[in-house]
Parts: sequence; C-alpha cells; structure tokens
Amino acid sequence: MPQAFKWYDIKALAPAPDAAARSAEIYIYGNIGDKWDENGVIAADLVRELSALDADTITLRINSFGGSVPDGLAIYNALKRHPAAVDVQVDGVAISCAGYIAMAGDTVTMAENAMLMIHAPWGIAVGNSAELRDQADVLDKYASAMATSYAAKSGKPMAEALALLTDGKDHWFTAAEAHAEGFADTVGPAVAVAASLVKSYDLTRFTTPPAAAGINQEKVMPEVTSAAATTAPQQPFARSKEMNDQILAMFKPFASRDGVSAMQTEILADPAITVEQAQARILAHLGKDSAPLTPHAAHPRVETMEDETDNRRAATVTALLARAGLRDSSGTAIRVDSSNPYRGAKLVDLARASLDRAGIKTAGMNQMEVVAAAFTQSTSDFPVLLENTMHKALQAAYATQALTWQRFCNQGSVSDFRAHSRYRVGSLSNLDSVGELGEFKNKTIPDGEKSSITAGTKGNIINLSRQAVINDDLGAFVSLAANLGRAAARTVESDVYALLALNAGLGPTMSDSYTLFHANHNNLTTGAAISMAALDLDRVALAGQRDVGGNDYLNLMADVLLVSLSLGGTARGIIGAEYDPDTTGKLQKPNIVRNLVRDVVDTPRITGTRRYLFANPSEAPVIEVAFLDGVSDPYLEVQDGFDVDGARYKVRLDFGIAAIDYRGAVTNAGA
Repeated sequence: MPQAFKWYDIKALAPAPDAAARSAEIYIYGNIGDKWDENGVIAADLVRELSALDADTITLRINSFGGSVPDGLAIYNALKRHPAAVDVQVDGVAISCAGYIAMAGDTVTMAENAMLMIHAPWGIAVGNSAELRDQADVLDKYASAMATSYAAKSGKPMAEALALLTDGKDHWFTAAEAHAEGFADTVGPAVAVAASLVKSYDLTRFTTPPAAAGINQEKVMPEVTSAAATTAPQQPFARSKEMNDQILAMFKPFASRDGVSAMQTEILADPAITVEQAQARILAHLGKDSAPLTPHAAHPRVETMEDETDNRRAATVTALLARAGLRDSSGTAIRVDSSNPYRGAKLVDLARASLDRAGIKTAGMNQMEVVAAAFTQSTSDFPVLLENTMHKALQAAYATQALTWQRFCNQGSVSDFRAHSRYRVGSLSNLDSVGELGEFKNKTIPDGEKSSITAGTKGNIINLSRQAVINDDLGAFVSLAANLGRAAARTVESDVYALLALNAGLGPTMSDSYTLFHANHNNLTTGAAISMAALDLDRVALAGQRDVGGNDYLNLMADVLLVSLSLGGTARGIIGAEYDPDTTGKLQKPNIVRNLVRDVVDTPRITGTRRYLFANPSEAPVIEVAFLDGVSDPYLEVQDGFDVDGARYKVRLDFGIAAIDYRGAVTNAGA
C-alpha cells in the first residue's frame, strides 16, 4: 500500500556531545489540517506531538499554502505554549494560515526567494440569509483573533493588522517586504524548494495571485529540485479511492466533448495528479476555444451596486438608535437626516413593512397579529432588524463605558476554556573566569516559572415581548441592550479589582503559595503615606526586581500609579509638581518623582490608603485579561421565544483574569 502523504513531520535531534540544549525540527510542508488532508492526518496530531516534545529549541520550517484556520490557530497557540525557543524558517511559501503560524516564532527568517501571504479567512456556507450573516460574523472573529498575532509580531497598530485580514485582498510579500513590514526578523540565503508543492496547487484560487500583485513568481518560487530539497520530509503522494471518484464525477458531465475521455484516462493513470490539478486541466480544456465577452449591445456591462436590503436595514437601525437617543462608539449622538425613509417609524410599522416585503398580506390583521407574524414568519426580516439594532446599541455602550483595567493590565487571548500556561524564563549567571590552560565549567540552566489563565463565560438573557413592540417601547430593548453592553464592560472591570482586592489588597495566592504582593516577592514596601519620598522608595523597589533566575536586575520603570478616588488629586499633585510639595520653608527642593508615571488611575473600586505602582503591562505584565480567540466584544444572539411571547436575546462574554507574575508591580498600604 502506498505511504500516506503527511503534511508535517517532527524530528527530535540528538544533542551534540558537548551541547546542553535539546533541539528539534518541525516541517510543515503541505496543506494544514483535517479539512485539507485526505489521509486523516489532523492538526490535533501535530499539537499532541508538539506538547510531548522535550526540546529547548525548535526550528519550524514552513513551505505551505495554508489550510484550516481553526487548526492554524491551534498550532500557533501550541507553539506559543511550548517552553522552547521557536525559530521559524520560511523555506518556500507561508500563505494564509501557514503565514499566521509563522508569527509564533521568537525569530522568523525568510529565505530571500520565499514569500508570505496574508488575507482574510474564508469559508463555504449554505443556508438562509441569517445563517450566512452568522458565518460572516464568525469569519470576522477569526480575523480579529489572527490580527492580534500579526500586530504583536510586526508592532503594527491593531487596526492596521486587522485591515490586512478584512479588506478582501491577498497581500503578497517578498522576503524583503516582509522584513520591512516587521513580519520577518531576518532575510536568509535562497533555498531551493521541491517543485511538487508549487506545481500541485492552483494559485488562481487566491483573490490576487502573485503575478497579479506585481510579483515575479518564477523568480520568487523557482521550481527547482536539488539536494537542498531533501531537507524536507518527502513522502510519495497517492490518490485515494474517494479522490478518484471525485475526478470521475468531475469528467462525467463532459464525456461527449472532444478530447475529454482521453484526458480522463491520462489523469487516472497518473496517481501524482491531484484533484485540484485535474479540475484545472479540464476547465482549461473546456475553455480553450472561448473568447472573452466585449462591451456590446448584445453583451451589456453588469455592475454590482450597493445591496438594497443592506442599505434598508442600515437605515432602519440608524433611525431606531437615533429615536432611542443613543451615542456611537465615539460618544457622538446618533442623528438621522431627512433622506432616511424610516425616520420616526414605529416598531409596529416596521413589522408590517417587513411582512409586506416578504409577500405576506397584512390587510385585516390587528397589531398583535402583525407583530406575531413578523416574529414567526421565516421570510420576515423583522427579527434581524431588531437584532442588528440591539447589537449596535450593545457594542456602542460597551465601547464607551469608562474602564480603567486596560491602563494597567495586559490583554491576552486563549483558544479554548482549558488552563493556558504563561511561561517566564530566567537568565544565565555571569560567565566564570577561566585561567591559563584552565577548564571551562558547565553553566547551570535555571528553571523557568509557569502560571496559567483560564477563560469562562458570563452572560444574561433579556426578553422582548410583542406588547412592547406594539407599545413602541424602544427602551424595552434598545436601552436594555445598551445596559447589557455596559454591564459586560463593567463585569470585566469589577472582576479585575476583585482579584486585586483578595487577601486584604495583596492579591491572589500565586503558585508558590505566596500572595501576589508579599515580602518574599520583594514587592511590598513599608507602609507610608503617599509623598515624594515614599513614591521614590516604591520606584526603587520596582526597579530592583530580579529575573526568574535571580541573575540580573529587571530595572523596570514605573508606568502607572493606581490609587483610590480620594487619593487621586494628591497623587497627581505630587507627580506633576516641579518642586517637592512636602518641603516646608519654600526651599524649592526639586521634585525627584516629577512625571514618574505616565498615568495616574484613581477609582472608587479601591478604598483606603493602599496604592499600587505598575510597570508598563506590555513589558512586565502582572494581571492578564484573556478573551476567547482574542474577541473582547460581547456576543449577541437571538432566539424566538417559546415561553416568552416575543423573542429572547442572549449576551455572553468569554474571558478569564489571572495574576501571571509579581515582578511588574509593588504596593504600599499607605498611612
């Protein structure tokens, strides 16, 4: 039986006799995941093998056109969780989710003849309009989750990274361009890659193939097979019976065409030809004698205009939000102009209009019957209008809620509801002296530290009755949706401060059995009222923290001062004063903590005199708020009510909060 084609290979390398570190190589040389592999080789296999891999360094070699996005996310997170240093080498192409996996590398090197491509995640969906919109929302969530990693690797703003994944274009980068954009750390020498992968994949499936993007494909992806190609695991490709059946079904409708039968026989006789190649060949054969259409009276030009349904729904939502007096995410009041045909329309009028568009006669119906039909008729878009309105209200309220946790916490992402590890690796001690003809001593590698964070779900359901629609009670659902958005944002905020307040303000108990702030963690300073001198002592304690191995000072700089609302004014006065505000006699002694921090956060969620001094959360995170798949916005879904005479709307937010390291903050109880 032919050997099954496998799109990845993991090799643990035997260490050299004088090497202390263990290393491994992983090859991703094919289509990623179970949706693309005909032999049942799935991403879970790779993740399981990777988790069990005992290595200090991993070299990940990539030459792949991508594949399953969920599997790509799982592989990326598995690489990030692994304690080994990951060195990514793009040997040929890293396209779609293969390029996303490359971002997991601590270092990314692209061969000078390699390519990277980033585009929006895509899929195939079947169903009604609501189901297709749900699928589009899911794809947007995948794009948001992936954008966080592209932004983190390149240093680009989140909005700029997200644009690469939502504008509908294929963004091709040569190695030099990827390096300039921050997606690659270095450009290495050219690598000769096996031609089979390049030739066996139909590049026309991409929105903008390399040639259309102005890239010389022959130069960047040469079809060369040489000794260098043997660095990749080479397995023979053999078609399965199911694949042969697909090819036969593909040819059947065109059996009577000239040359088709001979082509079918030729393809079936060559097991190296894939289904995609067979499809490309038959399409080329059928279209070889065709001529392109030209503008002519017999062939009028067709232009795609804006979708009327989407425009109407957008106008309806805007009119309802304006009537409810809501503001957008920037805090600006939503207005509706005179051209909006739904300005001032009542809910029952919108319900009747939805039925009319669906071809359902409403003559003779009373208001209760109209609203009942608008909720229950599958062709009515009235529930969609209400859901869109509530979703906008929810998101706007969530975005405008006054929050403080983002100012001193790190925001992360988790891929599921299991515990996800956060690792910290220590440094080596200073080099030892070696005398003349002396021996070099083995260096002890320090143990790392690990913490974990787990996401959970929080949410609620609200009900919209038909009576509320008839009464035109916008507050019954728009204001409730806004309140739910504010509640979702407030939930994260209050949970962060609840974690910080544990153990009388010393925070949660860490894995070493000590509280987050503890004398053994060297982040608990002697109680003193807030002053210039006291804040300077806090600064010294923060800068004096050592790394995991205790070999080097972290020299962390103060970034955020967190105090109670009653101490906010005093704190800002001390930080902003030019001279020491505590000095008597107007000696004008310089203020040694002037502009010590970038931000002073004062909140009623902290009481008393305790204060916290944090380093920048991106440099030394102390508390992390992690959202499922990086989606930080609450999710709204609707369901026709069975026990409620109307509809039910469920709001949920998936997140977790944990203290992941103690070194980036100090606290003082004050006086």
